[in-house]
Amino acid sequence: MNGIQTLSAINNRPTAVVIADQLRESIINGAFSPGDQINEAQVAAQLNVSRGPVRESLHRLVQEGLLVSRPNRGVFVKEVTNRDIAEIYEAREVIECAAAEFITKQDEDERNRIAEALIAATEDMSAAINAGDWNQLRRVDLDFHTTLVAEGNNTRLVRAYSTLATESLICMAQFAIAYPRPERVVPGHLDIAEKLRAGDMEAVHLALHNHLSIDHYELHTHDLQEALRHGRNEEDIH
Repeated sequence: MNGIQTLSAINNRPTAVVIADQLRESIINGAFSPGDQINEAQVAAQLNVSRGPVRESLHRLVQEGLLVSRPNRGVFVKEVTNRDIAEIYEAREVIECAAAEFITKQDEDERNRIAEALIAATEDMSAAINAGDWNQLRRVDLDFHTTLVAEGNNTRLVRAYSTLATESLICMAQFAIAYPRPERVVPGHLDIAEKLRAGDMEAVHLALHNHLSIDHYELHTHDLQEALRHGRNEEDIH
């Protein structure tokens, strides 16, 4: 499917934001492939808008890291590399651990509330797995983690995580190694929820590290023998 043809008319909403949202969704869904050029004039014609808001929306997505601007050539969908995958998942771990630090310091009732909300989210994962809907599974998986970060009550973390979540969806769709086997999805998330409920940050940290680590060490941004970004050595996680 041609990516431009997936875009729909805009009705009474901030134009540049809506265009950015549509383009972002088309990139996530694979309507635009890595390396595809997004032509400003074609987008404007498809949406029946001027080129100004299209240019602004493309600039937004360049800032988010989903597009790359090449001087005298145009704007292209970023091609995700193994290094990108490693950086995205390691950055996710840092942010999720920061949010979890806040959650584990809450009283028991509040931790129970958060844990139950996260456990409820795994029901949608099970439904997606049973239906064989891998696109939906990726989305509800990220919803779980986005909820965890939101419960950390830090708007800056939430803002930073929103871009990582989008990049993660693209990685999950394009690279099988960036997504766990289906049978591991629900148990892994339940484990995180229960450790948050218990309020043991060390256990939560380890669970998040194991959950978000890529199985292949060559995808890490750190050397096998050096300390991880949170000060735990690789040998300590086994």
